Amino acid sequence: MAFLDNVLQPPSYGWKTDDGQLVQPEGRHIFKEFFCRLNVFRDKKNWLPFFSWFKLLCLLPFFLLFLFKFLSPLTALYAFIYGMMVMGTHGTIWYHRYCTHNAFKFRNNFWRLFTQQLTISIIPEEIYVVSHHVHHARSDQPGDPYNAEAGFWYCFLADVNHQPIAKNLSEADYERVKRLMIRTGVRGNTYRQYRYWGSYAHPVRAVTAWLLNWSFWYLVFYLTGGNQLACTLFAAAGIWAVGVRMFNYDGHGHGKNRHKEGVDYNRDDKSINQLWPGLVAGEWHNNHHLYPKSARSGFKAYQVDMAWQYIRLMHWLGAIRSYRDDKKAFVAKYIDVNT
Repeated sequence: MAFLDNVLQPPSYGWKTDDGQLVQPEGRHIFKEFFCRLNVFRDKKNWLPFFSWFKLLCLLPFFLLFLFKFLSPLTALYAFIYGMMVMGTHGTIWYHRYCTHNAFKFRNNFWRLFTQQLTISIIPEEIYVVSHHVHHARSDQPGDPYNAEAGFWYCFLADVNHQPIAKNLSEADYERVKRLMIRTGVRGNTYRQYRYWGSYAHPVRAVTAWLLNWSFWYLVFYLTGGNQLACTLFAAAGIWAVGVRMFNYDGHGHGKNRHKEGVDYNRDDKSINQLWPGLVAGEWHNNHHLYPKSARSGFKAYQVDMAWQYIRLMHWLGAIRSYRDDKKAFVAKYIDVNT
């Protein structure tokens, strides 16, 4: 646990008070930290969070073109499907169930790359994966990088303020970071490079992969439906990129205990199952906290899980060689015992 307690770069206001309570910083302190950590001129080791938000900023022109030039009932439908369902489901499959929790295994590296690049690239794997391990180890406790008890902005700006890895890890701890990241296919820095850049990823490789991904998908969308479709779907990706930063605040009940009987069975933290993220992205969050390594999180009949359907389809096609499904364990422990 000591490794996970120290693997993330602590904010200037700290994780907890001297008596072990969660630090709940004021908004001005959160925003000061945010802009300080985006300042690549002050410290080049800030490049990764800057890069993440720079990509979001690059999506703004597409959103404005969509809003003021291409908006129609049909393009709004396309944006909804791509932004809410395709991007959301892909995020659950790739970042959540595979990269972080190893809930399934690909047949080979081709299918891993295929799934990784299946949508417009937005979030750097490094920012998501390492911090999400800490989130599960410290869920709703001091040290949770997106602890909903500390408020909306604490969660919304967490990818900059709380999720980057620490800049002073020992070589042994950096090797542990590399082991957490090995499934992602992202080539990691040497320890010497990490000490220089402050990250697992190398900026040249990260920027190159981003440009190739966006160029490919813009060309595909343009050839399919011209600039109208391309701008619409890139705008939708931007909407998702903003929305996903709000998820953990909502998914943990805004920091309050909002569990429902017969819906939320995990009571070790404040995670809750919600219809909207569940139906559009397979993110049944309370179920996931019960069985984080399961490739399926939709355990009840109404809990549609499109991420699971993709995993199951790819397994049937031979692209995924194995997966873990904890539905039987869930039913036996929480359903059968009450019937």
